[in-house]
Amino acid sequence: MGNTTSCCVSSSPKHRRSNHSRLESYRPEPELSREDTGCNLQHISDRENLDDLPMEYNPSDHPRASTIFLSKSQTDVREKRKSLYINHFTHISENKHHPGPVRRKYSSCSTIFLDDSTVSQPNLKYTIKCVALAIYYHIKNRDVNGRMLLDIFDEKLHPLTKSEIPPDYDKHDPEQKQIYRFVRTLFSAAQLTSECAIVTLVYLERLLTYAEIDISPANWKRIVLGAILLASKVWDDQAVWNVDYCQILKDITVEDMNELERQFLELLQFNINVPSSVYAKYYFDLRSMAEANNLSFPLEPLSREKAQKLEAISRLCDDIYKDLRKQAKKRSVSADNLTVVRWCPAIIS
Repeated sequence: MGNTTSCCVSSSPKHRRSNHSRLESYRPEPELSREDTGCNLQHISDRENLDDLPMEYNPSDHPRASTIFLSKSQTDVREKRKSLYINHFTHISENKHHPGPVRRKYSSCSTIFLDDSTVSQPNLKYTIKCVALAIYYHIKNRDVNGRMLLDIFDEKLHPLTKSEIPPDYDKHDPEQKQIYRFVRTLFSAAQLTSECAIVTLVYLERLLTYAEIDISPANWKRIVLGAILLASKVWDDQAVWNVDYCQILKDITVEDMNELERQFLELLQFNINVPSSVYAKYYFDLRSMAEANNLSFPLEPLSREKAQKLEAISRLCDDIYKDLRKQAKKRSVSADNLTVVRWCPAIIS
């Protein structure tokens, strides 16, 4: 107890008990340097370097791991591209003399089209559509053999409505529109933000990874409900109470909502942290999936006010990184890629 360095250099309690099982005569310890005492220990934020951690199949925690929904959507995207390619040339050959209207907008020298969705302020409607599409691919391309199903998410054991559930409720995959209507109803009634939708998808994939379960027609509604419930409390300052969801879903009880939240947290091992890098990865992967499925965000012409705002932000960033660019500027240029033809005098001997 009197040694101030014992908390840093002593062994674990288990080993300490075995080493000091009998009393020994006191021996004065030699003076230790600052490096030996551990006083120069790094801060925990400096020691937890993500690049040094092993790459695991856990995209909800590691920013460099690929998202599950994007990998599951790529199989259907390849098939859709083939069919769209065939239908495109078939449509051109059939309507060669009657071209249809151009649906996609392209920027030109006079007009620039931009969408109003950014990583800090995503478009609510299209973000919910993208999240619903990601959930749809999770259900459609789930493991055929199936992993274990937890009772807390089973809709037959814990129904959300009083209407009779058909016996084959776990056989038919829901359509994307059905998933979108369910998520949109909760977000509209609870007045949740678009950022909350992205965090909902992060928690959903974290649950599937931690608990080693699959989302299926029998449990997708309660899994999505639990993810939205938790994301709204973590992300929004004024979170929606569990009793408020009972007003949205009339036939569910507060006790059921409380139990759903408790078990969801336990399955997540109470890991509700979403780093900014993980959040940004999910946002851009949702955009990539939307682009591959022709679910593009609405484009609007760049107005003068928005252009001035972008220019002001650009100047601010330019002033911040001006000194960094000066330090990184190279004094010499490599001549490896030099392709200029030079005339050299020939020496004839």
